[in-house]
Amino acid sequence: MTLDPAVASSARVWTYWLGGRDHYAVDRAVGDMVTAMLPSIVDVATQSRAFHGRVVRHLVEDAGVRQFLDVGIGLPSSDSTHELAQSADPSCRVVYVDNDPLVLVRARALLTSTPQGACGYVDADVREPEVILAEAAKTLDLQRPVALLMLGVLGSIADHTRARRVVQRLLDALPPGSYLALNDGTHDLRPEASVAAARLRTDAGAPYHLRTRAEIADFFDGLQLLSPGVVSPSRWRAAADGVDGAGLPEAVDAFCGVARKP
Repeated sequence: MTLDPAVASSARVWTYWLGGRDHYAVDRAVGDMVTAMLPSIVDVATQSRAFHGRVVRHLVEDAGVRQFLDVGIGLPSSDSTHELAQSADPSCRVVYVDNDPLVLVRARALLTSTPQGACGYVDADVREPEVILAEAAKTLDLQRPVALLMLGVLGSIADHTRARRVVQRLLDALPPGSYLALNDGTHDLRPEASVAAARLRTDAGAPYHLRTRAEIADFFDGLQLLSPGVVSPSRWRAAADGVDGAGLPEAVDAFCGVARKP
């Protein structure tokens, strides 16, 4: 992929919703149009980011994972995967995968590892699992458990069967005790507004394809799904972020889950 500031980028639009600075006028225009159609999209972005933090901390601190393969990372921000993981154990090793040139430039410049651990970067599309695995093996030991993070990336693949094959191929290369953490947008909650907003993104050059809860749950077939199962990212172990017992936070237009490979 080449950098074209006249065409919107999913990573840059997402960063705009999160309040980041790496975006162009076209990204802000698309972001504002989508927000006008689906105001909850900003909550999707912020809650998905919070889910990412809770997942990485859980996998390091509670599950003992020390290796991460983060596919479709988006633009670097505070509390990136290696920062979260290495704050708990400096020896953690992380490989980031993306095919947006701006993402890769920023990642290589900003995402620096501890001396005890490692960070690797792979320039590849999510549809290229063989390339991802071959390059990731230069940094990760694929004979030891790896957490595969696919957060907001599978919406770039329109065909569900193809997306399922990609996830399965990556998981097949990982040993038992590895994990899959996945999060993607849905049209289950607000069908008309969500579909219209996704169509606008696609027409603007930043395509994103929504899935049902059942389709997102399908990615975890054959794995040991952790509680609370496939839920909105705002509701995945929200107590870890200090949410009290007064009630669950409002569901946002996405579904997520974390599962262990037996």
